[in-house]
Amino acid sequence: MKSATKSFVNIQTTIPGPNARALLEKKEKNVPRGPFTTVASFAAKGEGALLTDVDGNTFIDFAGAIGTLNAGHCPPKVVEALKAQLDKYIHPCFHVMMYEPYVALAEKLNQITPGTHTKKTFFLNSGAEAVENAIKIARKYTGRKAVISFERGFHGRTLLGMSLTSKVKPYKYGFGPFAPDVYKMQYPYYYRAEHGVSPEDVDREILKKLEEFFLVEVAAEEVAAIIMEPVQGEGGFVIPSKTFVQGVKSICEKHGILFIADEIQTGFGRTGKMFAMEHFDVAPDLMTMSKSIAAGLPISAVTGRAEIMDAPDPGQIGGTYGGSPLGCVAALQVIEMMEEEHLCERANQIGEAVIARFKSMQQKYAVIGDVRGLGAMVAVELVRDQASKAPADKLTAKIVAACNARGVITLSAGIFKNVIRILSPLVITDAQLQEGLDIIEEVFEDLA
Repeated sequence: MKSATKSFVNIQTTIPGPNARALLEKKEKNVPRGPFTTVASFAAKGEGALLTDVDGNTFIDFAGAIGTLNAGHCPPKVVEALKAQLDKYIHPCFHVMMYEPYVALAEKLNQITPGTHTKKTFFLNSGAEAVENAIKIARKYTGRKAVISFERGFHGRTLLGMSLTSKVKPYKYGFGPFAPDVYKMQYPYYYRAEHGVSPEDVDREILKKLEEFFLVEVAAEEVAAIIMEPVQGEGGFVIPSKTFVQGVKSICEKHGILFIADEIQTGFGRTGKMFAMEHFDVAPDLMTMSKSIAAGLPISAVTGRAEIMDAPDPGQIGGTYGGSPLGCVAALQVIEMMEEEHLCERANQIGEAVIARFKSMQQKYAVIGDVRGLGAMVAVELVRDQASKAPADKLTAKIVAACNARGVITLSAGIFKNVIRILSPLVITDAQLQEGLDIIEEVFEDLA
């Protein structure tokens, strides 16, 4: 293909540029090497789907702070609401003196999350904290200890989050021992099923194994909860069927096990509905949320059935900074923005455009083994050859690096590190989206 026309991307220096290199030297002296970085530069300004660094290089952002910026960089209404809140109070701490935005956001989430049952919500700082507290609540309510998560699932970097997470490197390696009474079950991966095995057969076999699991690993009567990402994020944007999700929920109901939906990456319009569980017609008992809830402000939530949420006694759940006023007012504005600007519908339009482009590329580049997505949560899986489906992890890393260098910020994912995931802000324009996809295809033509 001809070189992509660049109306939005503006790369004036090598990456990193001179200003970024100076900051990198300070970073290397003062920040441990553990926190990873995708782009070797430093942000100076973000607006919508564009991100400009300290050297004046402008990128199209297809990463969205790992799915945190569905509403885009610096949404004007959110910025305005934050400035107004700063003039009132910053953080009296809900455990000391309560404030109205906390209650208003809880009421809103109780209304818009799946299920018509009575719900309650409380707030924390991060996705991992939401997961930890959802498990605490489930254990308190059921009086049971065991928790089941799924292969390739990601639920955070805290001790319990790591224990629930399936990817060993980099998340778990060298950090054991892990929390006890945590078990793993299979999760469908239809693309990697054995040749001739249908998705229906995959679902049937895994659901059967889950029932058998209670006979050979842990009694159902000891399981407090099963936690599931409706679409696996870090695991490679692996999407289960409605049959599978409903089958897991049915098993939970049969055995008195709580169903926890981890919507931290899938929530707030990413999949074309406000919450991904709506695609599967399943109302979870508990739901964890964070990332795009507040356009980048650190806040997370646990929403669930009122009787379950009320199980902990006063003081047993909470945290000094949980549900900060700034996070609450930002989240209220994000939700209003999503409803007024129809960003769920926009997610579907974005997803259709990205999938169409990747499907077209799949006909040209044999390294593209699978294209999959739900709404604007889209990924391509790269393989060395179509027959063996051997993961092309090194090529994936090269393509991601080249895209970043040419001005499109992308991320990899997957247990084999061979998936490129698209998490662009839902406010991205058609022109920005097409320019970003043109640059990605240009990279594929050069490297694949």
